[in-house]
This record gives sequence, C-alpha cells and structure tokens, in this order.
Amino acid sequence: MSRTERETFPPFPEPLPVPVVDNHCHLNITRDGSPPVDVQDAIDAAAFVGVDRMVQIGCDRESAQWTVDTVIEHEELLGGVALHPNEVPIHAEMDELDEVLEEIENLSRHDRIRVIGETGLDYFRTGPEGIAIQQEAFRWHIELAKRTDKALQIHDRDAHADVLRILAEEGAPEKTVLHCFSGDVEMARECVERGYYLSFSGTVSFKNAQPLRGAMAVVPPHQLLVETDAPYLTPHPHRGAPNAPYLVPLTVRAMASSLDMDVVDLCKAICDNSTRVYGQW
Repeated sequence: MSRTERETFPPFPEPLPVPVVDNHCHLNITRDGSPPVDVQDAIDAAAFVGVDRMVQIGCDRESAQWTVDTVIEHEELLGGVALHPNEVPIHAEMDELDEVLEEIENLSRHDRIRVIGETGLDYFRTGPEGIAIQQEAFRWHIELAKRTDKALQIHDRDAHADVLRILAEEGAPEKTVLHCFSGDVEMARECVERGYYLSFSGTVSFKNAQPLRGAMAVVPPHQLLVETDAPYLTPHPHRGAPNAPYLVPLTVRAMASSLDMDVVDLCKAICDNSTRVYGQW
C-alpha cells in the first residue's frame, strides 16, 4: 500500500487466524477523492491480514470489461459481471440495452468470471418508471446465470418482496447469493429455507444495526459469506472512510461476536462456503 493510500485508508486490523474470501468488492471504484487503487497493493494488503482471495464485481459496461482483464492478470481474483439495476433504465432510454446485455453475456463466458452480478432491483435510486425494465433485466440475468452455470449475486435495495417473488417465479440458480444482505429476520429465514447464501458487509458492525444482526442470527454457518462492497460500507470503527478488502477482519470479528461463534470456526465456514459457491481460484 502506497504512502498516499496509508494516509487515506484506516490502519491494518489484527490478522485473521484462518484466511477468508472477500465475496464482493469493486477495486475499480474510488470515493471521497481517494487515489486510484493499485490492484496488486490491495491484494497484498488483504493477504497480510488473512484475506487471501477476492471476488471483483464489474456491474456497468466499462467495469465489466475491466473486471475480465483484471482477473486474468491476478490469480487472487475471480470476477462477476452484470448490468447493475440502476444502469438498466439508462441504457434502455438510450435504446442500447440489448446491445449492452449482449456484451455482458459475452464477457460472462470467461472461465475466471464465476458470478453473474450484481444484478437485482433498486427502488431507492430508480423511480417507478424504471421498475418494469429493472425487473425484466433481473429475469434476464437469472436466466444467464443458470445457462452459464455461474453463481448469481443479487443487489436488493428497498425491493425485498419483488426480489424474492421474481427468484421464485424464474427459479433461482443453485448458487444464489444475497449480496450485502439488508432484510429482516423473516426474509433471512425465507432465504435460508430456499438455500440461498447471505453475504454480510461492514453494515453488520454498525451500532444501529441490531435488526440486521438479528437476521444474521437465523442463518446457519454453511450459508454465511462476508464482503466489503469496497470502497463502500466500511465497518466500525471506521465508518465513512474508504473501504478495502484488508478491512474484512473487522466485519468477520463483528459477525463472530454477534453470533457468539469462535472466529476460527467462522473463518473456516466462510472459506468453505466461498469455494462451494465460486469454485477454486
């Protein structure tokens, strides 16, 4: 990690006793005026604290191509590609949605792309006029994941009921992940019953996140994953600072404490689950 990055990012946390996977990050994105991320530096920093593998997600036209190029270069990374739900209405309005989705499908066929995602629904940033086309694109991504035998990673913001309904109507892929899970206990139970994996980010460490920790408590260890969603959702006590994969240990320890689970056991479960979902790196 460069000197500039050390001055911008939080300090290194205590390393984990067993390596884990950051199930969802965006190494191509910066925020709050942070300098561009050096991918190898980010990988090295994460490995130093026991985060030895990552899933890089590209969810617009440019970042999907960047993701393919980057996971080819770095063996510690696997990738996911999709068109983010907030991108869908933009390309539809420009009458180029079919063209962009074809590009996503072509990129998804690379062996080191193991995820279709993040796809899903976002009713927070897209108004009612964009809901129908978002839902149509979500169904397209579900079908693509099944056809290519890739895991599906779902973005769900203010759309819990419709996400679950569409997954049921279309038939979810065998490996379905609720990225940055934000639902309640009832939704968590429904997802567990359906066999989905629930991925938790730094939000689970926030002081006001007791309802989210309650939802996590009903998820069995064999369906738990962890992520950063870097550079967003930085865990406590660095909430608001830029996030990065090397901060995963803070979230893992917050999860273990909330679940009253040994950190070693949780790390082993996360590692096993990640391999089950994404295969070997």
